[in-house]
Amino acid sequence: MCSAVMVTDMARDITLFDPELLQLSEVSQSALKEKPKTAEELFGQWLSLPETGKLVKLLIEDAKAGLCLNIAGSAGGANATTGNSPPSLFPAGSGPPLSPRSSSGSPRHTKRSSGAGPSPFGSPLKLVSKPIKEVIPQFYFLNGRPPPKELKEQCLFTIDRLFFSNVDGLQIEDFKHVTKEVCKLPSFLSISIFRRIDVECTGKVTRDAFVEYWISSNLMTKDIATQIFTILKQIDRNYLTQEDFKPVLLELLATHPGLEFLQGTPEFQERYAETVIYRIFYYMNRSGNGQLTLRELKRGNLIAAMQHADDEEDINKVLRYFSYEHFYVIYCKFWELDTDHDFFIDKENLIKYGNHSLTYRIVERIFSQVPRKFKSKADNKMSYEDFVYFILAEEDKSSEPSLEYWFKCIDLDGNGILTANELQFFYEEQLHRMECMAQEPVLFEDIFCQIIDMIGPENESYFTLNDLKGCKLSGNVFNILFNLNKFMAFETRDPFLIRQERQNPSMTEWDRFAQREYIRLSMEEDCEDASNGSGDIWDE
Repeated sequence: MCSAVMVTDMARDITLFDPELLQLSEVSQSALKEKPKTAEELFGQWLSLPETGKLVKLLIEDAKAGLCLNIAGSAGGANATTGNSPPSLFPAGSGPPLSPRSSSGSPRHTKRSSGAGPSPFGSPLKLVSKPIKEVIPQFYFLNGRPPPKELKEQCLFTIDRLFFSNVDGLQIEDFKHVTKEVCKLPSFLSISIFRRIDVECTGKVTRDAFVEYWISSNLMTKDIATQIFTILKQIDRNYLTQEDFKPVLLELLATHPGLEFLQGTPEFQERYAETVIYRIFYYMNRSGNGQLTLRELKRGNLIAAMQHADDEEDINKVLRYFSYEHFYVIYCKFWELDTDHDFFIDKENLIKYGNHSLTYRIVERIFSQVPRKFKSKADNKMSYEDFVYFILAEEDKSSEPSLEYWFKCIDLDGNGILTANELQFFYEEQLHRMECMAQEPVLFEDIFCQIIDMIGPENESYFTLNDLKGCKLSGNVFNILFNLNKFMAFETRDPFLIRQERQNPSMTEWDRFAQREYIRLSMEEDCEDASNGSGDIWDE
């Protein structure tokens, strides 16, 4: 059936085949009109040729393969219309054009004239010139894209100026100018860059060694996050650990004017450095595995905080990570709970936090290490690092790390959703505490409806972590469940405090808490100093 259809189609396009295959003398238009069967005889003779059989077989194979059946006309020379060529069935220029088709193996293309003129059979196909090879510029570089010539020359000029009077190399004190002017990085990173270049510990860095490290390796062309990541990480690792940040914090403590008062107390210097590192990993290392990746570093705000700390003389104005007042609040809170001062706190210690604001059930979940596995080596005790994670999660429930921390605590079966039964389990203790304090109890049914109105979950029968992250009031849900003091404060919130919070939108819940607590702690310390020195004051 397919062959019959194809043969009929080829009968219509007889004049599009090479006339040399027919090997007939010229047939006039009048002869075809007088004898209509002449075309059929010519077609029958053409069909009996061996080349035609090959062509038909090729077309059948193309049809079976689903290819477009295009029959190209022969490109004759200037005299192609004369000689042995048969007359066209269509008037000149009125034949339907064929779809363009490239078939390298077809015999129809093997006998094309080398003439440059148009096809005598009306075919619109033209000879296509060879494509011009386009040179694609290099777009991948193993060590990053090389710096532009002008930028490189400008950088070398600055390097030559800084190293001009120190041909033998710069020591660490003088190298800080290179870190600031050439690398455009915070000055307290200079010790890390210096050690990275001075691998033999000679105490000096030469011009050529710095050029090799900074320019030849194309480190200067990378973004600032990649630069800091490359400088701090170990060579055989693709992540940062807490140990990698210790040299940076030690340099900050030694050089920052806002931390000079700690020079005589190395113990508190160490605690400050640890606290800053713990805060960095709490907010930045979202996977919680202690391995800070380049992607996590780029997504966080650590780079901006480093630059702020380097430019700001008052370290307490750097609220992100580096504020000494924030460290002071965290450390004093831990010291108040650690009554035996063994630098560990247990359940009985933690239950006293915030004037006994937490329930026993939530403290039990924390010590079950569901939200975060303790780094403490003592059984059933929380170390200082564990406490830093806890207090940041407790006092800043608007942050995503805090929401993830408390979500794991409430999710009793660990299925990734919070059901009404799970919420009621924790609220039961809250309800009992309200009754003991002669407070008007609020039934769970009413609380559950209130939570649904606050969160607006996709499914009102349960809550997901994404539901909580999409609502600014999510932190209040956890306060309702296990922090009675904050729950009551939320129910009777002061309009003045609300207005004050709106005036400082850049301050987080943690920033406001740390500010209040630092004022309270400093006033208590002043009162103790005044009472201890009252006798001396009167003597004077």
